[in-house]
Amino acid sequence: MNTKFDMDALASDIVYVKPVLAADLPADMREQIGDLETLFSVHNAEGEQLALVANRKLAFHLARENDMVPVTVH
Repeated sequence: MNTKFDMDALASDIVYVKPVLAADLPADMREQIGDLETLFSVHNAEGEQLALVANRKLAFHLARENDMVPVTVH
């Protein structure tokens, strides 16, 4: 079977969720996050950061609410 599949269409729905240490953020952002040590960023397939949220559960929920498929980056 030789069926063409548009991989670009699939990739456009995937977002990547990864942990970010608060210590790695700019000072003005650290002031806004309180005592959180780790946040989670959501990125599109091109690596562009779409969101920065307080926890992994919220990152996955945010992605699904926007019809995207979240996957974890290690």
